[in-house]
Amino acid sequence: MSRVPLGALVAAAGISSAGVMTTLIAIPWFVLQTTGSGTKTGLVTAAEVLGLMVAALLGGPIVDRVGTRRASVCADLLTTVTVLLIPLAVSTTGLGLPGLIVLSFVMGVSRGPADTAKQVLLAGVAELGGIRMSRGASAVEAAMRTGRMVGGPAAGALIALIGPIPVLFVDAGALLLSAALVFTLIPTAAGPPRSTSDGYLQELREGLGYVKRDAVLRALVGMLVLTNSLDFGLIGVLYPAYGDQVLHSTALVGAMITAVAAGGLLGSALYGWIGHRFSRRSAVLVAVAIEGAPRFALLALKPTPVVLLAGLVVAGIGAGALNPILLPVVYERVPEAVRGRVLSLLVGGVLAVMPLGSIAAGLLLDGIGLVGALAIFGGVYLIATSFPAVFRVWRGLDDPAPVGDERVVGGVR
Repeated sequence: MSRVPLGALVAAAGISSAGVMTTLIAIPWFVLQTTGSGTKTGLVTAAEVLGLMVAALLGGPIVDRVGTRRASVCADLLTTVTVLLIPLAVSTTGLGLPGLIVLSFVMGVSRGPADTAKQVLLAGVAELGGIRMSRGASAVEAAMRTGRMVGGPAAGALIALIGPIPVLFVDAGALLLSAALVFTLIPTAAGPPRSTSDGYLQELREGLGYVKRDAVLRALVGMLVLTNSLDFGLIGVLYPAYGDQVLHSTALVGAMITAVAAGGLLGSALYGWIGHRFSRRSAVLVAVAIEGAPRFALLALKPTPVVLLAGLVVAGIGAGALNPILLPVVYERVPEAVRGRVLSLLVGGVLAVMPLGSIAAGLLLDGIGLVGALAIFGGVYLIATSFPAVFRVWRGLDDPAPVGDERVVGGVR
């Protein structure tokens, strides 16, 4: 058994996550600098999110057919080319808003299959290393959170030093390094067999079929659609409003996001260390009780910055544990032959609804004010995170993977 492939995947996930953060900060900064328009900045940002959603909903069969290792490497290389086209166009012909929107969309489309492929590879590299699946998922989650924590401040410092467009070369370098790690250190055997089914639409239907038939997967999606949508509205709308109206500091808003990320890193590591001692349903209940509604209550109480940041670190611990708890459930319940398309559909469903959280947050903020918006968001979050305690289907988190349901999928029984 070798742990090198798992180490390579963890490193690739962390490095690419840091690169993504540099682009997520540099491109909006560039648009604001050149246009001064928040609306245009929002359009460019939305284009990449739309690309990610399209890739997630429709790209799963491609990952299964091409092969996860090859899909990861090729998608990273395609994203590298797209990222590099932006500084190339700016320095030669110039790059208008429509061109930047198109390139941002393509970036999202190409990043989607790379992320899905790395998620699918996780099960294989964990098995090759003799590592418990929950521990492998915790390691990858911790690496991604570390990448975001490092990439954000680094991007800010580099933008101040060299400007936003040259910073994109950092993302390009991170993507190339990620592709090299996967290509050289992860064997093809770590991924599931390539799909051999008759067509793309058939593969897409097979993925949808698994989601429809599995009540536990449907329960996971139902809760995550609500909570991720609320989180998106909180971070994108209510956090900035809180910084403006309560903290009167943009720096403290950044500190709030960093506090949650630091707690998430700790939560991922903690669950990877001791999580196997508890039932998954119990662990989910504890995690959502820590990271869910209490955040909104904390913000509504308007504590001192020290108390606020400490509370957000604690909330982040719960958030950081959730993916390591839930990802192994998906791996166990979904056969290798359709894992890529099912993971893509799950992520795509969540992404599709997330912008509604921002719209709802904005409407509530204008209509009833910050505290009222936080109260309503916190109440809905409390309802959503009570599902694992209320509905019996959530007991399936601790059930063995379904057996005896023999269907031929993608040429694999």
